[in-house]
Amino acid sequence: MRVRILGIDPGIAIVGFGLIEADRGKTRLLNYGAITTPAGLPLARRLVQIEQDMEALIAQLKPDAIAVEELFFSNNITTGIAVAHGRGIILCTAEKSGVPLYEYTPMQVKQAVVGYGLAEKRQVMDMVKRLLKLKAVPRPTRWPLPSATRAAPRRS
Repeated sequence: MRVRILGIDPGIAIVGFGLIEADRGKTRLLNYGAITTPAGLPLARRLVQIEQDMEALIAQLKPDAIAVEELFFSNNITTGIAVAHGRGIILCTAEKSGVPLYEYTPMQVKQAVVGYGLAEKRQVMDMVKRLLKLKAVPRPTRWPLPSATRAAPRRS
């Protein structure tokens, strides 16, 4: 069964996305990129822009499932709160779309992709590159394919 999964890495300045297709144990990258909002905009305007761009992205890519990474932050609580607002908009938009929504912690993603929940980011990126048979890790490096890859075994 062929399944298209949209992975989302929440943010406020940059919302990374990646679309993969999983079919009978094979996974391939279809699309990736980022939604960006200008730093000078008020938070409320940035959230509206994220909502509008997410609606357009879901309509354009037509995923069968959406995987959103849960937040993990330890240093800058102010930035974390803004990112949490962005994640809330992403979850609400995904839910309104009617597409099944899955949420994963960073540790769950690392465990599923690398086999070790405390893997470093470079290890995760290398494994995703291998799993998707990519020549190089796509830029920007903040891309959510690990989250989409995590969702693939559960859906295929």
